[in-house]
Amino acid sequence: MGVFPSALAWSLRGLGVLAFVLTLSRLRRPGALPAPRRPDAASWRTYQVSVLLMVLALSVGARLLTLAGQAPLVVLWVVFAVGAHFYPFAQAFGAAVFRQLAFMMVGTAALFASLFALGWEAAPAVGAVVAGAVMLWYSAGLGQPPGAQPDTASGARG
Repeated sequence: MGVFPSALAWSLRGLGVLAFVLTLSRLRRPGALPAPRRPDAASWRTYQVSVLLMVLALSVGARLLTLAGQAPLVVLWVVFAVGAHFYPFAQAFGAAVFRQLAFMMVGTAALFASLFALGWEAAPAVGAVVAGAVMLWYSAGLGQPPGAQPDTASGARG
């Protein structure tokens, strides 16, 4: 069932599992992640508020889309809300990678919602796959140059 033919759906699942395993193996390498720093209280509050607002947006948006008869767009709403919740992180944690990730996720949601509006029924499912690939790309640390340091010019607190 779904919008993908069975063989393609299983292929995508297999590629997703492979990408996840490769991401985990990349993250196990020494130096793959920057040295952690304990966030200050303001950054921690930003994180908490961002997550709370994302959870509220997910619930309310999904319900409203379903009531409006646009249930296929719920998955793209999730991509949008998850992406948008990364914008405040860039400032709070001094990490431009969050701004890049937010832009990619929000852009993916907007692009595939537009394609759905133009009549491509598979757009939400394809957009979800693309968003998953984007998340894995950034999770593997591939969304920024090796050795990239936090963006201290962003006004981050240290």
